[in-house]
Amino acid sequence: MRPGALVLVDARRYHFPMSLDADPSRPPPPTVSELFRAFFTMALHGFGGVLPWARRTIVEEKRWMTAEEFNEAFAVSQFLPGANVVNLAVIFGGRLHGAAGAAVALIGLLAPPMTIVLVLGALYERYGGIDALQRILTGVAAAAAGLIVAIVIKMAKPMLRSLSPVPFVALAAFAAVGIMRWPLPWVLVVMAPVSIALAWWARR
Repeated sequence: MRPGALVLVDARRYHFPMSLDADPSRPPPPTVSELFRAFFTMALHGFGGVLPWARRTIVEEKRWMTAEEFNEAFAVSQFLPGANVVNLAVIFGGRLHGAAGAAVALIGLLAPPMTIVLVLGALYERYGGIDALQRILTGVAAAAAGLIVAIVIKMAKPMLRSLSPVPFVALAAFAAVGIMRWPLPWVLVVMAPVSIALAWWARR
C-alpha cells in the first residue's frame, strides 16, 4: 500500500464494467448491510494485507465481480492517492449504493484493524522485546509476502489468458522499481500511458 491521503471520489465516474444484473447466473448486488459485513470480515481476516481476502470474497465467494472487473477496479484504486484497498472499498461501495455504500464499505474495512492495532500497539510496547515475539513477527511477515505473491499470480491469469500485452508492462514496471530502483512516480508517469495505449490497441 502506498502512503498518502485518502481521496474520496465519486466512484460512478469510473465506468469499469460491473454488470451485476446483466448475467442472470450471477448473484444479486449486495445490500448496504451485506456490504458492511463483507468488508468487516475481510478486515478481520486480512493480516498481512486485505487485498487477497478482498479478491477472494468479491470474485470467488460472492461473485459480485469477475476477475477482469476486479483487475480494472483495482487499477483505478491503485492510480488514486491513498491505500489501494481503501480506495477499492470506496469505489466498489459507491458504485453499488452511492455515498452510503462508499461510507459503509470504508467503515467496515477500517474499524476492525484500527481497534486491533491500538490494542496490539499497547501490548507490543510492553512485551515487544521478547525474543519469541520477534520470531513470530518474522513468520507473519513471510506469510504476508506469500499472500501478496499469490494474489499477483491470480490477478495476472485473466490478462495472460487473453494474450494481452499489459503483463509485459507490469514486468517492466517491476524491473524498473524493484530491480533498477527507479523512482516510482517517474515509472508511473511513463508506464501508465503505455499500458493504457496497449490495452486500447488490444481491444480494438
